[in-house]
Amino acid sequence: MKFNRSILNPKITALVIGILSIVLYFLWGYELARFEHKKLLLIYSLLFAGYYFVLKHSNTDDNWLNAFAVLFRLIFLFSLPTLSQDFYRFIWDGRLILEGLNPYLYTPNELIVSSPELFSEMNTLHNGMGRLSAKYFSNYPPIHQIPFILASLIFKKSIFGSVVVIRIILIIADLGILIYTKKLLKKLKLPTRSVYWFILNPLVIIELTGNLHFEGLMLCFFIMALYFIHSKKWHMASIAMASSIAVKLIPVLSLPLVVNKLGWKKSIVFYFTTGCVIVILFLPFFSLDFLENYSATIGLWFSNFEFNASIYYLFKWALTKVEGIKLINSMGAVVAFVLTIQASYQLLHKKKKTEDLLYMIFWILCSYYFLSTTVHPWYITSLLMLSIFTKFKFVILWSYTLIFSYFAYGEFDVKESSLWLSVEYIPVVLMLLWELYFRKKLKHH
Repeated sequence: MKFNRSILNPKITALVIGILSIVLYFLWGYELARFEHKKLLLIYSLLFAGYYFVLKHSNTDDNWLNAFAVLFRLIFLFSLPTLSQDFYRFIWDGRLILEGLNPYLYTPNELIVSSPELFSEMNTLHNGMGRLSAKYFSNYPPIHQIPFILASLIFKKSIFGSVVVIRIILIIADLGILIYTKKLLKKLKLPTRSVYWFILNPLVIIELTGNLHFEGLMLCFFIMALYFIHSKKWHMASIAMASSIAVKLIPVLSLPLVVNKLGWKKSIVFYFTTGCVIVILFLPFFSLDFLENYSATIGLWFSNFEFNASIYYLFKWALTKVEGIKLINSMGAVVAFVLTIQASYQLLHKKKKTEDLLYMIFWILCSYYFLSTTVHPWYITSLLMLSIFTKFKFVILWSYTLIFSYFAYGEFDVKESSLWLSVEYIPVVLMLLWELYFRKKLKHH
């Protein structure tokens, strides 16, 4: 009997991997707890291996890849997030706004005491968001709040229903990323298939759709802004950039870098329009107390919170024997100084191509995340999207090793281990160094 080689056909293999991935994503969404580390690592490793094989070794049609991208996300539609409790705070903010109250002026802990029956399921949401979130004012910018409001408006008394609404919005945002990234890749004469290294990445699917993190909505507006900048539609680019910042503040880091691309005159118009749109978006929440509370809440990320850091932890360890120095209190200034020097150095080269702008933003964000005191896995999705416009692949490896950051979570506590931090970061740093130096030498020879 002859051996049937068709079972090794890359397209058939890709279909089999897609079906197995559906099963694995279902297990992740409905049968996994954050503290089940072995199960978490096994499922993620299998998903990642399938993702890498399909994109590296098969010629699967883009229509099939589009279908997988949508289907993998729809699997999570009726699940509650397994790795994050942030969605409780999202729904809290939405219901609070519908009651006419400003989420930047009242902490959950204050309201649970003063108005314990203000809206439905108040105690459940307060307990679910965790003690840390309940202590502070909202730090989510205005467009970030819109899905919360819509979800609370449609489902005023159902946490589950609100989760479904938010997830649908985030799936639509991912489709926006797919469309506009392909458009930009095509205009830059780069392979449009590169977008699937982002859109099918298990980290992106699990963290953005599964765990309801809003980097997807931010990146949707951000890639639109980059597309409009390349297309010389400056006003559309300003509106898209402002909208991206009004979801997450991280795109602010890219603003100084557009000067070479636009020139000084157009840059001034771009900055002015972007600033005006941001002010208009924040206007409904504005007050002097808002400014104080919001700036203080944002400052906490640099002065109070530590998780899954790299260079910061190394510096902190080196300074343990020096009395009177608490590094975290200075990290905001350190990060600002380093990024300013780096941006200035890049701008001095006066490169004007869109490809150069993408590279500059990519390296600015790399520096930011390597220096940050807090690096949750979903943060790196921004780097992952930008990396598809470059020749650097270390971020794809990082999108896998980030899974080890979840090993810090026990059933009742959070405790980081230097072992798992090393397992996460050492391979990434080694690959980055190889791509920076050895690959250049090989090309030269």
